[in-house]
Amino acid sequence: MDIIVTLKQVPDPEAPKESFKIDDVAMKILNPANVDPVMNGFDANAIEAALQLREAVGGKIVAISMGEEGATRALKQALAMGVDEGILLHDTAFANADATSTAYVLAEAIKKIGAYHLILSGRQASDWDQAQVPSGIAELLGLPSVTAVQKVEAQGTAVRVQRLLEDGYEVLDVQTPCLVTVSNEANKPRYPTLKGIMTAGKKKIPVWNAAELGVDAAHVGNAGALTKITQLYIPRFEGTCEMIAGETPEEMGANLALRLRELKII
Repeated sequence: MDIIVTLKQVPDPEAPKESFKIDDVAMKILNPANVDPVMNGFDANAIEAALQLREAVGGKIVAISMGEEGATRALKQALAMGVDEGILLHDTAFANADATSTAYVLAEAIKKIGAYHLILSGRQASDWDQAQVPSGIAELLGLPSVTAVQKVEAQGTAVRVQRLLEDGYEVLDVQTPCLVTVSNEANKPRYPTLKGIMTAGKKKIPVWNAAELGVDAAHVGNAGALTKITQLYIPRFEGTCEMIAGETPEEMGANLALRLRELKII
């Protein structure tokens, strides 16, 4: 089973809260100083699912990521985990993309890769939490898709998945080629081995730009974006404290109850 996994590199969620910065003019999130970006966590679950499928039925795994030149860090991690190939999609024309224009570039890259049976993506990215890009890829490629999956298995020319619901899960058989988004309930991503890290370090990651993909300039980056950010800011949380007085604990308790009733909390 030949599998394509989409990856995104995101700001490290373990970075100190005070290091989180935004550019409210350019309307974008800034990577914390002296903290390297990391692979999106749900994408690591997608890689692990792909590796388990390859171990079960064989095949090849190709990871693709759209981003800056530094996004090779996430691809190198994927290679170290056991992915066969990594491809970076990078071009200044791809800058300021939204979910629509990102999905378009990834879909065109998948077309360029050629034959595949399954596309795996993380259920959402930890930076924007929109969960729109994978469904957009499936729509552009005309593929059936299933989101928020906790288990995926090969079933001949189909895959059997368990899709998460609020009160359980549903089991679906989906004919390949198809796209599946993987949730963190699916598995625990493996750590790269020393051998894997050394092998990944020797592999060259090809970079595909807009010309090599043959994309329409009107559909990439900011030009192809269908959503516009009108305001980006870090919310400020402010609170007030009201002291409840009383001569005894019993009186303080009674005064607190009266105050809560005045505020219609109780």
